[in-house]
Amino acid sequence: MTGQTTVRHTAPADVRRDRPTAGPERTGAPVAEGEARLVTGEPGCGRSRFLDRAARAFTAGPVVHVRAEPDSATVPHAGLRALLRLSAEPRAGGPAVPSLDGLDGLDGLDGLDGLDGPSADAALRSALRAACADGPLLVCVDDAHLWDPASRAALGRLGRDPRAAGAVSLLLTAPGHRPVDPEFAGIPPLRLDPLTAAASAALLDEESGGSVDRGVRDDLVAEAEGNPALLLALLRSLTPAQLRGRAPLPRPLADAEILTGLVGGCLSALTAEEDQVLLTAAAAVREAEDGSAAVAPVRRALARLAGGAPAARLDPPPELLVLSDGRLRFRSALVRRALYARAGERGRRAAHRALAAQEAGLPGLLHRAWAVPADATTVADGAAAALATGLAAAAADPAVPASPRLRCAALARAADLTGDGRDRARHRLAAAQQALLAGQPYQALRLLDAVRTGAPGAELRGRAELLRGAALLRDGPVDEARATLLLAKSLLAAHAPAAALAATLGAADAAWAAGDVPGCLEALAEGRGEQGRDGLSGTPAGPGADTPAGTGAGSAGPAASLPSGDDVLREHRRGMLALLERRFEAAVRSLRRVVDGAAPGDRVETLLRAAAAALLMGDLVGARGAATAALVAARTQGEAAALGPALEYLAYTELRAGRHGLARTHAEEGLRAAHRAGQRNTAAHHHAAQALAASIDGDADAVARHVRHAQEISLRHGLAQAATLAEWALARVDLGEGRPAEAADRLGPLVRPGPGRGHFAVWMLAVPCFVEAAARAGRGGSAGPVVEEFAEWARFGADPQAPAQLLRCRALLAPPDRADGLYESALALHETAGGDFERARTEFLYGQWLRRRRRLREARDRLGAALVGFERCGARAWAAQARAELRANGTSAGGARAGDLSALTPQQLRIVHHVAGGATNREIAQALTVSTRTVDYHLRKVFAALGVRSRVELARLVEQTEKTPAHP
Repeated sequence: MTGQTTVRHTAPADVRRDRPTAGPERTGAPVAEGEARLVTGEPGCGRSRFLDRAARAFTAGPVVHVRAEPDSATVPHAGLRALLRLSAEPRAGGPAVPSLDGLDGLDGLDGLDGLDGPSADAALRSALRAACADGPLLVCVDDAHLWDPASRAALGRLGRDPRAAGAVSLLLTAPGHRPVDPEFAGIPPLRLDPLTAAASAALLDEESGGSVDRGVRDDLVAEAEGNPALLLALLRSLTPAQLRGRAPLPRPLADAEILTGLVGGCLSALTAEEDQVLLTAAAAVREAEDGSAAVAPVRRALARLAGGAPAARLDPPPELLVLSDGRLRFRSALVRRALYARAGERGRRAAHRALAAQEAGLPGLLHRAWAVPADATTVADGAAAALATGLAAAAADPAVPASPRLRCAALARAADLTGDGRDRARHRLAAAQQALLAGQPYQALRLLDAVRTGAPGAELRGRAELLRGAALLRDGPVDEARATLLLAKSLLAAHAPAAALAATLGAADAAWAAGDVPGCLEALAEGRGEQGRDGLSGTPAGPGADTPAGTGAGSAGPAASLPSGDDVLREHRRGMLALLERRFEAAVRSLRRVVDGAAPGDRVETLLRAAAAALLMGDLVGARGAATAALVAARTQGEAAALGPALEYLAYTELRAGRHGLARTHAEEGLRAAHRAGQRNTAAHHHAAQALAASIDGDADAVARHVRHAQEISLRHGLAQAATLAEWALARVDLGEGRPAEAADRLGPLVRPGPGRGHFAVWMLAVPCFVEAAARAGRGGSAGPVVEEFAEWARFGADPQAPAQLLRCRALLAPPDRADGLYESALALHETAGGDFERARTEFLYGQWLRRRRRLREARDRLGAALVGFERCGARAWAAQARAELRANGTSAGGARAGDLSALTPQQLRIVHHVAGGATNREIAQALTVSTRTVDYHLRKVFAALGVRSRVELARLVEQTEKTPAHP
């Protein structure tokens, strides 16, 4: 371990500067002032483009940008000469910078000849220090590994201590598929990750003017695996007819010529022995989940290839292959692919045949399958077909340890080796399902296209459309997903009722995401009256009609009565339908059974359904538990496609609970998972969740950035729910920064009846913000009808904050003789609902109301408590408003003067003396015969009134003002 921290960054696509980045963003500069980074990555990852964009984005001062020349690698100090010869490029509005040539008394560039290391360091640092005398300087050196050794050494020493040259920042690039040069070992690396699928698609659209057929674009994106140079090489290799989808694509898309052309000359000097070692290693890690393979089987396979030699050497070039802890991995996936492709089919089959004899289980079977000739389906003895049958059976067996990615590869290969059309379609269908679980939607859709062209029966086609609809639901227009899933339902109804039920719920999910209530009802109602086929009942005849015998309205009985599977889907359908039909009691009964019927260890799909059902009921504890269990199961089982949705439910759960920092953490991780799995719709929801969390933090720039991304995807794919959440986040920024009129203008169309109303599951959550904005802007009369609709939502009980928020809304609109009591009642309800942010908002509005009626002492208490609440939950903009109100009230934000305990109530004084004596909240509650929640409530007010932030400060204050603290 070197102790260095590698910063990872998604390589930038070279697209228009005004175009939103399609993948995860890295905000701010890639290197801070006085720091250095070594930018690495595999061939074609975009190191030079990254450096160019970093230079263009640097506005703090001048930039010196130099590319190394291979021809000068043997000339001493040639790199330093090239650097010192350059004049710094002036930035817009920046100062003019003199040439670096000949500074600090050097007698021209010839002064470098014969310099030792310290002298060269001094010359370089002196020149840079003079160049940045008037401000920061960025030095960019591309392909620094090609510099001569003396220049590399000087540059490396500068990189380890750039501040020695003044306000200098340093960015170097070097390839990541070879060991780091010793001279650069002390510079923190910044590795460029592959492009996301969305960023790759954006790059293709930019380069082609959007003329590439969507299916062809998806194929190119999948084949490039995030490498921008390979992506553009594939684009240039196709004819216009192929790019428009009018001619078949070559297979494979990335052939040996394209791949070897991109990796340069790193493969040209290999010996025959090294070539065999690398090919066998490439075959061993071809389907590995983590890109590595065990050394022992590879060594034995090499011995077999060498004719049974007892001890085969495994000594590959270290610049290409790494051996560590008994495993081997390639430094570059692109180099591995090039090695594998250039070997030819005969060499590849021999390597797989040798590995098959060393590997057990599914990996061994897959190596055997890759060793079969391409035309094996014509073999008369049927050996290939038998192998395909065994391979498919092993891949479908849940008892066989394997990741979804490995199962997908095995099933796809089994399909290739199967002659029977129906069996081939079944294998491809199963492979597509595993591809979706592995987070490979493009691979899944390609397999599903092959199933469709194979003219399967109604059931297989229905299952294919079910998977296609599931893929579109996460990454595509949701209206198309709904239509596809309804088609799947109609095809499956007579053959596979359980699958038809899954299609019905999927279609409802798509309509829900689109905010299409009639479409949602239509999808959910399609199963009615089909009791004989799929067990779905019609509308319950009365209360309890759909409740299992022996259970009450609020209980689902033992979890064993609802095994994961069809029963969970049926109850979820019933619950969603009842909710949309405003039969709230029936909805709660069914949704409660879904939540109680799930348990850790269930299928990921079942746990996600339970999390969704719990959120619909406002059961945040249940939602958190189910979503966490789903996340753990997805990670354990390698289901990458479920990570984004599970984290989405967790993010929304914490937002509802008022834990905005944790929500932001979940959404950040979920966004990365969604991008890796090619799930733009899921990514849109994570952007919306981050915008909502950032709106509480007061980070307006982050809100605007995430809203832009969420809205871009929402507009393209019809995601009304994510779009409404994003708009709500913008309104909360307006409200938090004291712009109630702007917030009311933004929220009014979302919450009032009419064609512009927001998503039906979101507008109710935004009503309290609208009422507050309208009242503070002097437009309270427009909010009355919306409050009455919100009252119905509060009675449903799906939002623990809603009852207190409803009373706060009524207080904002009430005459003075009623508002006081409504605010007090709202605060009492907040005691049971929890949530610092919502309580602080009520305290703040109440304090404002009290101050304007000149009840200054009471106003100080409320505003002080609001300030503490806002600070505790990180609501900086709201905290600033509370401080302003305190100042207007004649009280500093710091609270009372030190020693001024007279402002406290008798109960607060008792609690203060107990705290000074070292008692815990629980001990204080027992001594005063009150609840710990009451103690916590009073302490918040005490902290705000006295301007202290901890129990230690409070105890010190008591000691200073009362020599002998008295305990009543």
